[in-house]
Amino acid sequence: MFEIARIGGKILLIALYTPPLMLVQELALRTGWWSDRTVPRLWHRLTLKALGVRVHRAGGPAEGRPLLIMSNHVSWTDILVLGSIADVHFIAKSEVQHWPVLGTFARLQRSVFVERDRRRAAPNQTREIAGRLSDGDPMVLFAEGTTGDGNRVMPFKSTLLDAARLALQRQETRRVLVQPVAIAYLRRNGLLLSWRERGSMAWIGDMDFVPHLMMMLRQGAVDVEVRFGDPIPFSADGNRKTVARAAEAEVRRMLGAALRRRDP
Repeated sequence: MFEIARIGGKILLIALYTPPLMLVQELALRTGWWSDRTVPRLWHRLTLKALGVRVHRAGGPAEGRPLLIMSNHVSWTDILVLGSIADVHFIAKSEVQHWPVLGTFARLQRSVFVERDRRRAAPNQTREIAGRLSDGDPMVLFAEGTTGDGNRVMPFKSTLLDAARLALQRQETRRVLVQPVAIAYLRRNGLLLSWRERGSMAWIGDMDFVPHLMMMLRQGAVDVEVRFGDPIPFSADGNRKTVARAAEAEVRRMLGAALRRRDP
C-alpha cells in the first residue's frame, strides 16, 4: 500500500507541474519573449528528481558552434539526463513524438524526428538537421540508432553526419564540432549496479514505455554519470565514417572508465 501511494504521489507531482510548464513553453515558442530552452531544462530536472535519478557530470558541451553531440543510448531517461544539464535539442526517432508527455515535450523542445527506415525521407531530414546546426542549435544524436544495455557501446551510424557537411556549405565556417558523450548508469540506492542489473534498467527494442516508467518509479535513487569528451573537428573534406568511428571509440573509452570507477 505504501509503495502504491509513493508511486501515485510521484505521478501526481509530475501531472501538476507539467501542463503549466507546457503552456509557458508554448508561449516562449510563439512570442520569443524568453528563451525556449529554459523550460525544457527545468522540466527535465524536476522529472529526474521525481524519478529519483541523480546526475553527475564530467565536463560539458563545447562552446563552439555548430555543435553535434554523439552519445550512446541506454533508455528514454537519457533525454531527461542530457536535457537537465545542457541547453540542447534532440534528433529522435519518429515514434518518440507519440509518447505520452515525453513526446509532447520533445516537440516543444524542437526536436528533429527522423525515420531511419525510410531512405526517401533521409535527404529532408538531413537538411532539417543541417539548418538547425547552421542556426547554432546544439543537436544531440544517439548515434547507435537504438538503445543498448548500458554495458557496452554499439557501432555508431554515420549517415546523419551528412547534416554536418551540409551545414558547412550553408555558412562561412570551416568545421562542425562533433562531441562524444558517454552516459553511464552506475548505482541504485547507493549500491553499484552489476552487469545484469544495469541491463535490466535499459529500455531496449520494443519494450512498452509505461511498464518501464513504472519500474523507474518503483525503484530507489539511481546515479547516472555523463562524461563529455573533447570535440572532434569535422571539415568539408572530412570523412564522416572516420569521424563516427573516432567518436564511437571515445564514447567506449569514457563509458568503460565510468563503469570501472567505484565512487558515485
